[in-house]
Amino acid sequence: MRYESARLSDFSAPEKPRRQSMDAGFFTLALILLAMGVVMVLSSSYARAYYDPGKVTGGNGAYYFLRQLIFALLGVGAMLLASRLPMSFYRRYTFHFLGLTLVLLMLVPIIGVKANGSRRWLGVGGLTLQPSELAKLAVILSFSLLICRFQGKMRSFKYGILPFLTILGIMIGLLILEPHFSASIILIAIGGVMMFLGGVGLGWFIAALGGVTAALAVLLTFFPYASSRISTWRDPFSDPSDRGYQIVQSLYSIGSGGLSGLGLGGSRQKFLYLPEEHNDFIFSVACEELGFIGAALILALFALLILRGYWIALHQRDRFNFLTCAGISTLLAIQVFLNVAVVTNLVPCTGISLPLFSYGGTALLIQLFEMGIILSASRELI
Repeated sequence: MRYESARLSDFSAPEKPRRQSMDAGFFTLALILLAMGVVMVLSSSYARAYYDPGKVTGGNGAYYFLRQLIFALLGVGAMLLASRLPMSFYRRYTFHFLGLTLVLLMLVPIIGVKANGSRRWLGVGGLTLQPSELAKLAVILSFSLLICRFQGKMRSFKYGILPFLTILGIMIGLLILEPHFSASIILIAIGGVMMFLGGVGLGWFIAALGGVTAALAVLLTFFPYASSRISTWRDPFSDPSDRGYQIVQSLYSIGSGGLSGLGLGGSRQKFLYLPEEHNDFIFSVACEELGFIGAALILALFALLILRGYWIALHQRDRFNFLTCAGISTLLAIQVFLNVAVVTNLVPCTGISLPLFSYGGTALLIQLFEMGIILSASRELI
């Protein structure tokens, strides 16, 4: 009788793997960076909010800080919720999310909210939503799922190139209508990384690089605006009061910090000298107030968060999980690198925010939700 029971148990269906606890290290690093970011929003935005040039804040110096704090708390809730949803949930609803994102991107040029010469936001009640932030996550999830479906066929044009270029082409076309070139650059970069991880042949990337180089050459030759922007990037002090103003003020801010900084709240450039001081150029204020030591600490924490994300990706039992975690970690790395490169004039100036730091409620919510997806995958390690 015992022999028969043993034989029956041998042939029974294997149990579904039990979900583990989420990765405490990744969660802690995300919370530390979030807390530092919220504090820096308070410090960097106080002067502009108090002066209230746009008559939005009512002279409340803590206006931007309080809004960012509310979204940070909501974002932590979204991160915890995302960490509880199994990765099979994201796989199942990937194309639903992709379709929703495309619809929202199509609505932006029609009914979007216009600001600073661009129409990039959708008004939802008293809030605004930037669909380009959703597009980044949609590309990662949809590319991950397609790579899994086309496994073994990724070196062919029909399966390894065409569907991915179609998705990217539609999204970038819609972003150019806004226009939103910085988001387009990020989508191209993350799309290329995902295709590389999926096994697309190296020759396709060499051909793409050649095409991009030719396009840049045409742009610089026949479009004076582009060539003048490159000239300004190479020497921003040649026109410090106009085209080079933003980056010159950023460099002043960074240089003023020295080794140990002027102290939290001590920035001088944030007093309406440095544009976008609580958004795209918040790292410049951090350098001025916290110095080289504080800036290096921020970058070290980002590096640890990104490396931990890759570690979680490499220890996944499922290919979709691996690709999704690697994609989100790469997206985080790209945005951090480009933001720091812009404010230090390493690359030409373009509007790219610093994740978990720059002011922006819905963007912060989406970024924390992405962190939650990695935490969800960390519950399913090998």
